[in-house]
Amino acid sequence: MLSGLEPAELPADAVEVGRIADAWGVQGWFKVLPHSASPEALFSSKRWYLLPSGKGAKAFSGPALLRVRQAREHSDAIVASAHDIDDRGAAEALKGARIFVARSSFPTAADGEYYWVDLIGLDVVNREGVPLGRVRDLLATGPQTVLVVEYAEHGKTQERMIPFVSVYVDDVDVPAKRITVDWQADY
Repeated sequence: MLSGLEPAELPADAVEVGRIADAWGVQGWFKVLPHSASPEALFSSKRWYLLPSGKGAKAFSGPALLRVRQAREHSDAIVASAHDIDDRGAAEALKGARIFVARSSFPTAADGEYYWVDLIGLDVVNREGVPLGRVRDLLATGPQTVLVVEYAEHGKTQERMIPFVSVYVDDVDVPAKRITVDWQADY
């Protein structure tokens, strides 16, 4: 196992938040490509779980714990340093690793804000209680986010797009796994 990494189990609530792009500098720092435009989870957690890259040489196998010393924005990138990753060679060995963070260590979202990972899998119903499907994905379309809702019709899987804006979304109840919208099945 690469120095600086400890064998570990992925937490049950692990969420993939990015990957390590390459070494950055000569003192063991590395560049991170976040999966989100708002990578708060990378900054809030000091315990990143890594899985090796799917291609190329592997410096470690299985899930590993990386104890992060610091993660910060630098120009248009995220850079980080970790305990016992002290030189460029060690940082290069992490290249391509997928980064996971326990969902429980994400910062608390502001009132009325939600992490996408919390919305995927929620059932969507309209004001009349008519089931419209289940959230399969979300799309960022620039000015707004759109729920991609999957449903079955005539034995085939279909999808509908519902803007995730207050005009159409009445309520998000994450514990009840339900989103109520002002939307009709025939839209």
